[in-house]
Amino acid sequence: MSPLQVQLASSFEVISVDWPGFGDNPKPEVDWRPEAYAAFLHHLVTTIIPKPFATCAAGHGAIYALAKAAADPGSMGRLCLIAPTWRRPLPTMTGKPDATFQWIVRIVDLPLLGSMLYKLNVNRFMLRMMGRGHVYADPDWLAGARLTEKLRVTNSKGARYASVRFVTGELDNRNRAELLSMATRVPDPILVLYGAGTPPKSKAEMEALTELKNVYAVELPSGKLAVHEEFPSDTASTIKVFLMAKELPAGQVRSGGEKASKHSNLGKVDSS
Repeated sequence: MSPLQVQLASSFEVISVDWPGFGDNPKPEVDWRPEAYAAFLHHLVTTIIPKPFATCAAGHGAIYALAKAAADPGSMGRLCLIAPTWRRPLPTMTGKPDATFQWIVRIVDLPLLGSMLYKLNVNRFMLRMMGRGHVYADPDWLAGARLTEKLRVTNSKGARYASVRFVTGELDNRNRAELLSMATRVPDPILVLYGAGTPPKSKAEMEALTELKNVYAVELPSGKLAVHEEFPSDTASTIKVFLMAKELPAGQVRSGGEKASKHSNLGKVDSS
């Protein structure tokens, strides 16, 4: 999130945090669960940053932010959801139930075998392959210093415990119906931003959100699941317009791609 943070810092005071179990610091051996992340987010917006003006969250983290905003209206400020998806990686790729992959978690938790299995699946080659597949629009974007930075995160001590639970779907316990229900309970406007190249199954979830009256959707012409990382300037400029607008237009808003013609006035909102 740091490239986006730099862009937004010209207009706002911006604070970013790593979700527990992720980031480049050493992590404990913990059986991470959705309840732990919900509790962390509650602590963040009640004790560390009480009632922020706005919250920007991407991917699966965006669903946790949406759930908190629905349960405690006003606690998250204006929501900016970037490529929000609840789709569990392995279950989505294989079409198999979540429970199918519980054995992978148990093996990765083992002291020696687990560490070896994790390193076989999270290395320079595998990261680049996954990045090309569904994360970055430019197949060569994740290379050089960027790849080194990613490896520093994946190779940090204890990284495998949260990572394997994320990949197998144990950190996501939502579905589309719950997603839409939560969004309708948020009284404030919600920005949903995603790239035109977003993988179809995740994109379908994002487009379902755009049909809601309180959601303002912007589809950028390029980008996949890490659109904010690959295109931080475009992402930041869209977020700034949304957050600085004195009044938001009624109805759904889209810009970028072929769907822009229906509603494309978000960029014209008075942001003085």
